[in-house]
Amino acid sequence: MPDRRTMIYTYDGSFDGLLCCVFESYEKNEIPADILPWGAQIPLLLPVKAVENDAGRAKRVLISVKEKIGEKALRFVRRAYLTCHPKKEVLILEFLRLGYIKGPCVMDMLADTAVHELSCAVRHLEREAAHYAGFIRFSENAGALSAVIEPKNIVLPLIARHFRERFPDERFLIYDRTHEMALIHEDGSVVICGAESFEQPEPDEQELKFRTLWRLFYDTVEIRERRNPRCRMNNMPKRFWRCMTEFARGGGYF
Repeated sequence: MPDRRTMIYTYDGSFDGLLCCVFESYEKNEIPADILPWGAQIPLLLPVKAVENDAGRAKRVLISVKEKIGEKALRFVRRAYLTCHPKKEVLILEFLRLGYIKGPCVMDMLADTAVHELSCAVRHLEREAAHYAGFIRFSENAGALSAVIEPKNIVLPLIARHFRERFPDERFLIYDRTHEMALIHEDGSVVICGAESFEQPEPDEQELKFRTLWRLFYDTVEIRERRNPRCRMNNMPKRFWRCMTEFARGGGYF
């Protein structure tokens, strides 16, 4: 039986690094109490093991997941890694260990804690990505579009295709302030990379006119007699408003 919960793994925070933690767990026949990215606050009660990122080990785990659990499970694990669940790493390890035993049917084992919690986290990720597909507001400056978002989950990989197909000929950037990441589209190519900071340029006269027109449209289409703030917040949660043009000063209502 594996030596259970005797230490904490730390890793570089990448998906490949997490797969290396899975490899380490099997190689050393141990299950960590937690898996944390480097730089996270570490509890003092258990010893810590730093797991290095090894491309060869990560590839072996990737292949084994495809062969033993299936493509659907691999896609699920990739999305689970993008969620904001505070215990996602150790839950992914538990999910994969169960999947290696049960095979593809692990996806339906919602009575298991790891499967259930990751399924809920992935649904939250997908709902948030769907919201941002409609709620992102771009500004134009020097022929390029830019937008800033503050998501709970890492949504950029999920919304990249939507905006690439919607604006195939545009140069645009979407900056995730929460996770310090940027999605950059230029000449039909999309890149997602780390970015410690990004400040949108000051709007020029034309951009200010576009913002005014958008707020005017937003206010004009409203039917005031049917105003329902609770319904509105259910469909457009208030945490999204900070980055939306219609809720900037001078437009919309709170």
